Amino acid sequence: MIVYFNGRFMPKEEVCISPDDRGFLFADGVYEVIRAYHGALFHAELHFARLRRSMSELRIPVPDLVALEAVCVELLARNNLLETDARLYLQLTRGVAPRTHIFPDPPPTPTVYITAGAIHPPVREWETGVKVILVPDIRWARCDIKALMLLPNILASQQAHEQGAWEAILVRDGVVMEGSHTTVCGIFDGALVTAPVTNNILGGVTRQVILEACRESGIPIKEFPIFESELPNAQELMILGTTTEVMPVVQVDDWLVGDGTPGPLTRQLQRAFRAIVESQSRRS
Repeated sequence: MIVYFNGRFMPKEEVCISPDDRGFLFADGVYEVIRAYHGALFHAELHFARLRRSMSELRIPVPDLVALEAVCVELLARNNLLETDARLYLQLTRGVAPRTHIFPDPPPTPTVYITAGAIHPPVREWETGVKVILVPDIRWARCDIKALMLLPNILASQQAHEQGAWEAILVRDGVVMEGSHTTVCGIFDGALVTAPVTNNILGGVTRQVILEACRESGIPIKEFPIFESELPNAQELMILGTTTEVMPVVQVDDWLVGDGTPGPLTRQLQRAFRAIVESQSRRS
């Protein structure tokens, strides 16, 4: 695998990260995941805008994002990923400096690491739907930053895995926040309901795309909290994400959503999302 590290393309095994890198020491950094469909980056502008915001919130100098987008495209080519589904992972840390809790002065050069790899879409699960579990949300109060520190998400994901579930849905004070790596949406009385973007959730790119698809197709939208107690009243549930796309949820813990099969609006949004993907791929 060819990766990009601090200005150079190189084999992954040649990458050497300093033990004084603040990403290693403190998880002092951010990341982004971008989907590529047959060589075309999907809504790269939204991903890079979120990356810029995350870095700015942590007061890490923002590099030339136009240049980083070109690096992503080059990585796809160098790894023979122009004719398949792929995922780009970008990680940027504050850089290398002696270990101290305050920001280094002068600021170090940020560490930039990008990889590209093929992925296998969850086609079977898109068709059948998946099970999720509810887990208490123990994350910090700035979930709107796509930061490296994901231990609460990892613990929740592991719990879901051990219970035979696809995803863990995080609940805080009786309110559904989001999945460990997805956005949660429900269909209530014909409207799509999803939590408003606050410091407690990440503003998902797929979420933005689906909300716009709803507006264009006339599906009512309510950006309003979903209470855990109301979840069984949902006609449909779905989770959204860069690699998840639009995933039907047919079971929560030990109870079924609706009749236990993907619902009609979920199916409609799956088709709408695929149409958007195909449209972007043709333009690229």
